[in-house]
Amino acid sequence: MKIGIISLGCCKNLVDTENLIGLLQQSKQEITYNLNEAEAIIVNTCGFIDPAKEEGINTILEMAEYKQKKCRKLIVMGCLSERYYDQLVDELPEVDRFITLKQYNQLGTILSEELNEKIANDYGKCPQVLTGKPWMAYLKIADGCSNRCSYCAIPLIRGAYRSFDIDELVEQAKGLALRGVKELNLIAQDTTRYGLDNYGERRLLELLKRINEIDALHWIRVLYMYPDEIDNELIEGMAKLDKVLPYFDIPVQHGSNRMLLAMNRRGTSESTIQLVDKIKETFELPVLRTTMIVGFPTETLEDVEINHEFMKRVQWDRLGGFTYSKEEDTPSYELEDNITQEEKERRYEEMMKLQESLVQMKNESLIGKTLEVLVEKQDGLTGFYRGRSVFSAPDGIDGEVIFKSEEPIEFGTFVSVTITRIKAHDFYGTRSIK
Repeated sequence: MKIGIISLGCCKNLVDTENLIGLLQQSKQEITYNLNEAEAIIVNTCGFIDPAKEEGINTILEMAEYKQKKCRKLIVMGCLSERYYDQLVDELPEVDRFITLKQYNQLGTILSEELNEKIANDYGKCPQVLTGKPWMAYLKIADGCSNRCSYCAIPLIRGAYRSFDIDELVEQAKGLALRGVKELNLIAQDTTRYGLDNYGERRLLELLKRINEIDALHWIRVLYMYPDEIDNELIEGMAKLDKVLPYFDIPVQHGSNRMLLAMNRRGTSESTIQLVDKIKETFELPVLRTTMIVGFPTETLEDVEINHEFMKRVQWDRLGGFTYSKEEDTPSYELEDNITQEEKERRYEEMMKLQESLVQMKNESLIGKTLEVLVEKQDGLTGFYRGRSVFSAPDGIDGEVIFKSEEPIEFGTFVSVTITRIKAHDFYGTRSIK
């Protein structure tokens, strides 16, 4: 059967999709990117915040139109199915089957019933089929979350934090490396918590040490690190691993301790500053990335100013901003959303303008430095190459290194580039040949 796959949401959801494709291909099904030819379409949805939910519904309705062509089955899975199953079943009769996250261990059986095809029932054990660039992969080391931030629905959707077996993860990493992966990105809702639930202790550093021994890998990047779980042992241990990038993705959400308490976040702005200082002392050129929420209930102009001062003190290299939105069934849903959307947007713009000025000054210090760059594409018109340095995760929001080279470069290889100018998050330079 020709099956079309649509994947929405975060990179953790993308790994689920890649495992699904592996399951279908192992079962001799054909994956098609031409939805006009698809006999079945499967949509993997996100249900985290309102824009993601809206995107999911709109995509489902758009895919339903293909049932007027060759498509006989429309199946929806993922976070939206888990969170709103009964409501979706009632309101979207166009969909033949909604599959919840809790049913993934029966995914093969369910798909066999719906597609009238024999689908193996070993989801998660078949090879992960990479849907992006062949030299980069995500390795999901855990699922769920136990942090219970007051604004977040992920524990409601994905359940409690569950670390995956360390030996199996190492084998997965080896398998990806054998298939040509050079950059491996470790992901979870909280990577720093890895091992605490099933081994009784944090074992992220041990996992990194074992993956670092895989010869074919060149870069190892860790994403989603909870600030109060990054201790000196982890920082100093990472510094000794030659393939682990000094890229610290630390979502702190706010710089005001009052706001952190209201958000049910652990730690304080002072402890985060101490953490950042330790990272800067340990690494010559660390990358600090974070996310911030503005407009959380009861946030005052004083909290806003405290957050701005916090940003100035830390000097984040990358910062993603969000305006607060109420999510049903979360603790903060019961709080009065006392800040208008217009004011939230104003605070967001103010924060991002400040960040832009801070990062511009910081990035200018990189002019003249030589960075290792993973080459990923070339502009057909200008001939300039584009790639990513340690400063850029593969999600597209961290900017690129844009450079010229007198010699042709194969995509997926690493080269040295000397930075000559900066424009926002994009670095411009020239290839350096030793």
